[in-house]
Amino acid sequence: MRFPFLALLAASVVTLHASAGRDWPVYLGDKNASHYSILKQIIPANVAKLEVAWTFHAGDLREGATQIQCNPLIIDGVLYATTPQSKVVALDAATGRELWRFVPTEPNGLNRGLAYWADGVDRRVLFGNGHWLHAVDAGTGRLIDSFGDHGRVNLGDNLGRDATGLAIQANTPGVVFRNLIIMGMRVGEGPAPAAPGCVRAYDVRSGKMVWRFDTIPRPGEPGYETWPADAWQRVGGVNVWSGMTVDEERGLVFCPTGSATFDFWGGDRHGDNLYANCLLVLDAATGRRVWHYQFVRHDIWDRDLPSPPVLLTVRRDGRDIPAVAQTTKSGHVFVFQRETGVPLFPIEEVAIPSSDLAGELAAKSEPLPLKPAPFARQIFTAEEITNRSPEAHRAVLERFSRIRPHTLFAPPSKEGTIIFPGFDGGAEWGGAAADPAGVLYVNSNEMPWILSMIETGGATSLGQQVFMQNCIGCHGADRTGNKAANIPSLLDVDKRLTREQAMEVITKGRAVMPPWGFLSEAQRKAVVGFLYGDSEKPREANAAPEPWVTWMPDKPAGTVVPPPFTHTGYNRFLDPDGYPAVKPPWGTLNAIDLNTGDYLWRVPLGELPELTAMGIPPTGTENYGGPLVTAGGLVFIGASKDENFRAFDRKTGRELWRVKLPAGGYATPSTYEVDGRQFVVIACGGGKMGTKSGDAYVAFALP
Repeated sequence: MRFPFLALLAASVVTLHASAGRDWPVYLGDKNASHYSILKQIIPANVAKLEVAWTFHAGDLREGATQIQCNPLIIDGVLYATTPQSKVVALDAATGRELWRFVPTEPNGLNRGLAYWADGVDRRVLFGNGHWLHAVDAGTGRLIDSFGDHGRVNLGDNLGRDATGLAIQANTPGVVFRNLIIMGMRVGEGPAPAAPGCVRAYDVRSGKMVWRFDTIPRPGEPGYETWPADAWQRVGGVNVWSGMTVDEERGLVFCPTGSATFDFWGGDRHGDNLYANCLLVLDAATGRRVWHYQFVRHDIWDRDLPSPPVLLTVRRDGRDIPAVAQTTKSGHVFVFQRETGVPLFPIEEVAIPSSDLAGELAAKSEPLPLKPAPFARQIFTAEEITNRSPEAHRAVLERFSRIRPHTLFAPPSKEGTIIFPGFDGGAEWGGAAADPAGVLYVNSNEMPWILSMIETGGATSLGQQVFMQNCIGCHGADRTGNKAANIPSLLDVDKRLTREQAMEVITKGRAVMPPWGFLSEAQRKAVVGFLYGDSEKPREANAAPEPWVTWMPDKPAGTVVPPPFTHTGYNRFLDPDGYPAVKPPWGTLNAIDLNTGDYLWRVPLGELPELTAMGIPPTGTENYGGPLVTAGGLVFIGASKDENFRAFDRKTGRELWRVKLPAGGYATPSTYEVDGRQFVVIACGGGKMGTKSGDAYVAFALP
């Protein structure tokens, strides 16, 4: 039984420490996204005694790779989470026993978490899936009929222009501010049309939209001059897909935005492109802009801001300063005064090379902080090439010599441009943690990728053109897919799917693939025919382009021409045996004192047993999912490719405990207390980096 006075005291502690208490009531722990808990039953002296307290299997794995990326909520002894098939489950947090299950009508895409709102007996779980925001009764698992359209709101509506058929996925939970749920979304990123990434607030009771902030400015709005005049009518992206943070006391919502589309060629969106790649700070009640900072101007590298910023307090000259820290895919931490946006460490402008792709105009310079130092290497030189074996070194060097030399902000090219850190960071969507002392804990990838651009004018049929302009980015020019990203090969699609099933996947989406309903039926049939080997009448050299392609800035508004470039996919730079082309470490865990900008420690994160057996020290691995930090002096993190869950000493970075999970823990863990016992729980969904998929949540506790 919970006594009102104790509940009030617990609430005040949460506010004071900006951290989770005995519950884990918000995605990433609290509205500051601190990943921090005041619980301290588990400490360095006893963490090695942790054992499995319970395991829950969702039971909805399907053929092919699935994932769970959810950071579960725990409120009053009930755990709320999502399954591989995007269902919501409520579990007894002490035992893992299922209490109820909600199955959405149109499950689509991945889910990283949930939002929760309560007013007396009215308790709601707010669940984004596909283009729907659902309000689910926290006690019964049933839709709340009075919310929106019988329990759900269509996020494809009220975007300021028609987004019918365009890809929209609410993969990361919105944030609750008073009686509002503030939502971002994932949208398309390729050369095909994409929805605009408006930030919107909805009344949590009725589902009615209360405000909308247009991230691509309209005529007369600040930032409009940084785009072509008609960009607000046609350009997509500039969306918040990675989650937001709320300063409840100051009434501010911190929105990290992604790039404008197309990710790798911006010839139809000349200019700096505000508010793309920005930390955009809005009045949470009204949506009014308070301040912003743009990290990448005219992004042509897919340098989306990958995770919610962390709100924390830092000390300068004996004073406490409310701060906000944003990590980036490039491996940097930018730190600002929270109310004004004034940088707390110097930032310099770095001149960047110009692009030689037709129509492209890269920015003149980009900003980088002078402190803290990057938490990932910045330049891939010949000296950084792997020395794992003479054969691996030779093979990587041969390919390295044929692509563009790597420099900071090297533009995309036909020859191939190294992206390092790669498309998945540096920092990634798992987010960084912070403790009350102002120390930031962030895991990092150090994986090089190669970005190669190709001209789209070489298609000889409609089906091939549709494939090149829509499918090649994920499935590759050779249609072999991407095993590390669990993107299937299309070479044998005719053996796995009927034509009708393939049409349905293209139209409605499946798992991580968004729907491509904006394509006409003729285009969808043509690309299916192309994949299934049909002979197709060649396109005439002067045939008119399909009507969905994009605009060029030097043409009258409404004039359509084919986009001149696409890319050959998201390709890791690997040696012939599948290991990274760069010397280790390939993944790290870092502790940075943001009071001073200095590093406290840095350790490899992850280990490949076959390399250790050869006498190679732990290399670290690619990693997905963030850390959890506790007042007990521990940092818990899964994330690594070796499928282990680890605990590190918060002060020193020394590994104190590890356990093999049933599948990779590619999610941020949660911690909570029930009946005086502290638990740590993590989703074991696997399905990334070529590892097996799983359907489990595993909770650990002391005996």
